[in-house]
Amino acid sequence: MRIAVIDRDRCQPKKCSMECIKYCPRMRGGIKVIEISEDDHKPVISEELCVGCGICVHKCPFHAIHIENLAEELQKDIVHQYGVNGFRLFRLPLPRKHKVVGLLGENGIGKTTALNILSGKLKPNLGHMDHEPSWDDIIDEWSGTEAAEFFKTVADGRLTVSYKPQYIDRLSHHKGTVQDFVEEMGVKGEGLEALMGRKMSEISGGELQQLAITIATEREADIYFFDEPSSYLDIKNRLEMSKKVRELARDRMVVVVEHDLAVLDSLADIVHILYGKKGVYGVVAGAKGVRHGINLYLSGYLKEENVRFSEEITFEKHPPREIREKETLISFEGLRKTLDGFELVVESGEIAKGDVIGILGPNGIGKTTFVRMLAGIIEPTEGSIDTEVKVSYKPQYLTAEDKMVSLLFSENKRHFHPLYEKEILLPLGIADLFDKNLTSLSGGELQTVAIAFCLSFDADVYLIDEPSAYLDAKQRMKVAKVIKRIMEKEAKAALVVEHDVYFIDMVSQSLMVFSGEPGKRGLARGPFSLRQGMNEFLRDINITFRRDEESHRPRVNKVGSTLDREQKAIGEYYYEL
Repeated sequence: MRIAVIDRDRCQPKKCSMECIKYCPRMRGGIKVIEISEDDHKPVISEELCVGCGICVHKCPFHAIHIENLAEELQKDIVHQYGVNGFRLFRLPLPRKHKVVGLLGENGIGKTTALNILSGKLKPNLGHMDHEPSWDDIIDEWSGTEAAEFFKTVADGRLTVSYKPQYIDRLSHHKGTVQDFVEEMGVKGEGLEALMGRKMSEISGGELQQLAITIATEREADIYFFDEPSSYLDIKNRLEMSKKVRELARDRMVVVVEHDLAVLDSLADIVHILYGKKGVYGVVAGAKGVRHGINLYLSGYLKEENVRFSEEITFEKHPPREIREKETLISFEGLRKTLDGFELVVESGEIAKGDVIGILGPNGIGKTTFVRMLAGIIEPTEGSIDTEVKVSYKPQYLTAEDKMVSLLFSENKRHFHPLYEKEILLPLGIADLFDKNLTSLSGGELQTVAIAFCLSFDADVYLIDEPSAYLDAKQRMKVAKVIKRIMEKEAKAALVVEHDVYFIDMVSQSLMVFSGEPGKRGLARGPFSLRQGMNEFLRDINITFRRDEESHRPRVNKVGSTLDREQKAIGEYYYEL
């Protein structure tokens, strides 16, 4: 089957010469493949008449047209289509009682659409553009399957739903205290006692996430949906969240969208991989056991469907070789910072040219405070920093200006290094976002733009705070590669504050470890080698990782298991020797 999709936000007929019509061979032969819609005066492509030559795709000055040839068997599997020439979702994941079902795939290929359909927020149209199918039609479509029984409960209004949304930072706009919000949501808020008196606008991203998860889990429902529940949480909180969500699945249905693969591994029982093309179409693959499903996703190939959907992601199970001596770029001497009853002590250390240093530690322990001291945003109470360096800083929380993406980069071009277009904008796909306003970007798109903007500046040290938030697993790999390549080629240094172990594994050459008592005192040590740093950090939080036999990816050990005890006994918490 052939599908034609037009991004109607990108399509701007008033600013082009209608190249799609002008150069279409069939239009020139008198066959009306493309017509102008009376509603928005934009082109509509007939998929039945289109021969798939692709000329309109290449001629469109705004890259708004996509022509894709898909397997014929998908024709009967269409679940929902967003209008004529719109995005299509094929197949659906099936929630199961007593199971946590994970959805794994890149952003923009239908995960949220699937959640909206399963939760009853969106009625599937089965690809019918001429009429809206009734619930009887929808149930008949899946007749004789578990999906038919599920949609009967949706149609009858018997399915009660609890939904944890993706963008929890929007909760900070709520006026009033945490207690006001909890009461408004009609739940108790157990475990949030320390936050109750604080204003919603003043609590951190990690605290907002914990609040949203608590509200979702305390509601009485038949099915629970969690859209990216690990964002802004530290590693220990992520694993605690996993246990909390898994408890719900004892007698309920749970569906989770998660990009932190270590968390998904410990959270889900089965996973559905989604593949496709961003903004064009998405296909939900069949259910897989969580271990096998994640390994397939990392391999980028679905054997059963003969689909290569991405390049392979690999991991090293043995610690990397110790890095030879490098030239020092910046040093810091015995730093101390006191701030609103919190004290951070940073042991003396050095950052070398070409280094990418991962910064690990729980929330509220001073990681961002340290980064802000290096950036010169705040001054240390004691100690000194070699500040004869230029710093570029990507903050943890992002605010979108009312400005076009292209203007953001063009008006700062004089401050950028020569490699920014080839080594940053191109691999991160920023040019595809140039025609969009920053305020219209999704969370993942805004994060990618912020990272690219930070890395484009001609600086000595790049301070990048939680770059993986809202990025899918494939985007995280691309960002990690770009960061490493720029530091190596330009002999610069990057400090990356991050909670995703897989991302830290991919991007870092050494580690700084933060420990202490969140909100009261923090101690920063390092930089250490990856092996020593991981051992120091994981020892503090009492967690060990084993390596998957097939993909070598890190997997969390169950506390007290044989492997957990053996690894703790020899002091190897992360790598195999």
